[in-house]
Amino acid sequence: MKPNLLGLSRDKMKALFFELGEKPFRAQQVMQWIHQRGVLDLNDMTDISKVLRGKLEQLVEIKAPNVVADYPSEDGSHKWVIEVASGSRVEMVFIPEGSRGTLCVSSQAGCSLDCGFCATGKQGWNSNLTVAEIAGQVWLARAQIDGFNGAAQRRISNVVMMGMGEPLMNFEPVMDAVSLMMDDWAYGLSKRKVTISTSGVVPAIRRMKEYTDASLAVSLHAPNDELRSRIMPINKKYPIADLIDAVKEYMASLKDKRVPVIEYTVIKGVNDHRQHARELAELLRTLPCKINLIPFNPFSLSDYRRPSDSVIRNFRVILQRAGFTVTVRTTRADDIGAACGQLVGDVEDLTRRQERYARRAEAMQNEVPEYYGQSGIERAQILASTGKAATSADDTLVLGS
Repeated sequence: MKPNLLGLSRDKMKALFFELGEKPFRAQQVMQWIHQRGVLDLNDMTDISKVLRGKLEQLVEIKAPNVVADYPSEDGSHKWVIEVASGSRVEMVFIPEGSRGTLCVSSQAGCSLDCGFCATGKQGWNSNLTVAEIAGQVWLARAQIDGFNGAAQRRISNVVMMGMGEPLMNFEPVMDAVSLMMDDWAYGLSKRKVTISTSGVVPAIRRMKEYTDASLAVSLHAPNDELRSRIMPINKKYPIADLIDAVKEYMASLKDKRVPVIEYTVIKGVNDHRQHARELAELLRTLPCKINLIPFNPFSLSDYRRPSDSVIRNFRVILQRAGFTVTVRTTRADDIGAACGQLVGDVEDLTRRQERYARRAEAMQNEVPEYYGQSGIERAQILASTGKAATSADDTLVLGS
């Protein structure tokens, strides 16, 4: 398979031209043609000699991911569905904010983790995306939103690795893609404006300092190990104390003063009590950070529910009184299934998780029709009244609490 120049980092592009006996500046020329001028045809790179273009045509390709569908939202957001080499389809989302905006990028087709509040995890897992498929999402979005006119104001001001998949379980391709996003020969985004979000793959967090100085977000979502293990199975392998230690280590390696963002999806009847807020404040007491509260966004294979605005407000106040900077994420693009936690794509699942969830949902709907659409406590009461056992982690949590 020919290497795709769209996914070559600066070092790898230089190495390619070195092997061809060319000067290092050729790498800069080609990267700028691709990422800054949007040119994917070697024949249009007019300051590259015809002989060199001929060599490159034999050895490499320049290919962006294929857009198979796009969905504009009423709030100005936009979701694109792209097809990747494995045949699966993944999603990317642009969320505007005034004259700027954030691009949410995917790193895997599906996800091998099974966090209870995330639609991607219910799709199972198929494959890791290549560097070209990850960085190519930035190229595609720029082509669609800004174009490659150097005089135009760039609306894509931030990139977050918060789309489909766990970025740190596709480590090297994500590191190379992030490097391209921040490279002045490519997209030139600030290290403060490119964020890697992780559910807590501790060994990979410890490795990050050797590869990048991008910003870090941590999907925490619970203030203690018992609850986190029930809604995020990865916690059984990498408990909270180890996760926080790894985050502190990475943040200490950065040369500037930055803090991680702690992401906390607030789920009705599961992790939204005042005591959870007080526990969270105590847990994070020694970790300088910002906290982003995310009201749960419903999707078809989840029976979780969004808490009321007053519950979220009270949760926020407790954390603020403890001295934390706290934001509440505004729900955007939910009309196109692109709000936080809703991305699903079309994944040829190798884990058979899709099939298991579909069977369970169908069986429960047939046996206890009133079960779905209720809160965790209401579901527990329904199950108790019918004599049925809990069928999911959140049912067990409620019944055992």
